[in-house]
Amino acid sequence: MKKLIIAAGTGFLGQVLVNHFKDKFEEIVILTRGKSHIIEGIKYVNWNAKTFSGWENELENATVLINLAGKSVDCRYTKENKKEILLSRIESTKILNKAVLNCENPPKHWLNSSTSTIYRFSLDKEMDEINGEIGNDFSINVALSWEKAFFKTETPNTLKTALRTSIVLGKNGGAFIPLKTLAKIGFGGKQGKGNQFISWIHEEDFANAIDFIVQKEITGVINIVSPKPVRNFDFMKKLRKAVGSPFGIPMSAFLLEIGSFFIRTETELVLKSRNVIPKRLLENGFKFKFGDIDEAFKNLLNK
Repeated sequence: MKKLIIAAGTGFLGQVLVNHFKDKFEEIVILTRGKSHIIEGIKYVNWNAKTFSGWENELENATVLINLAGKSVDCRYTKENKKEILLSRIESTKILNKAVLNCENPPKHWLNSSTSTIYRFSLDKEMDEINGEIGNDFSINVALSWEKAFFKTETPNTLKTALRTSIVLGKNGGAFIPLKTLAKIGFGGKQGKGNQFISWIHEEDFANAIDFIVQKEITGVINIVSPKPVRNFDFMKKLRKAVGSPFGIPMSAFLLEIGSFFIRTETELVLKSRNVIPKRLLENGFKFKFGDIDEAFKNLLNK
């Protein structure tokens, strides 16, 4: 493939994708709020994710565009943070829509971040792309607005896919690092009631799934999650076993509220039951390398 553009590609997921695709594209361009430069053959181009400043020219003749832009939800949901969480997603998506439409030879396929949090809290029903039930809260409404901003502008010459991604477990970033630390120091017990589901995906399967979607030209919404959601109780128990911790102090919802206040985050990130399955990936023939959480932990802890 010729050219890959990753908008906001300097973070954890961006680097996972760069490592996966570096030998599969002739050219990789990262749109970043940092300085424009070239490092190890990767071209970094400055953008502010709001307005044109020359970065838009990079989209010409691109094979694939992947947009990962959006303020992290790992923060307190203050009025100011809520506004930034929403606008950072909407504005970047809207300006990319304009850029794509302005191209003489636009990207062939645009994959835009979304989230598996778009589905309602569920302790029973598995949520897929066809029969999944959309909820109604701040995070869900952000996801709905994000996908609306993405799809409402038609791009006749560019395929579009919204990636409803779960927690991505990786060796060098994301949620796995703090969870592993908690388990090692004895705080790896259940969180809240512990019956809430965790939808997750290993970093290699995340990158492989993106690759698969591009190769198969799959469009519309697609869940980027492992086929086996795990209850929080079992997730933490298996993680304790994987790190060799003999016990794990459970954290009640009340204690989590106190702790989240001090570390400036929200309990929703661990207490919401995300019971999401990858129906479209499986129906199209995608094979997971790490579909089982025990195998995923084993790989991630193998140095």
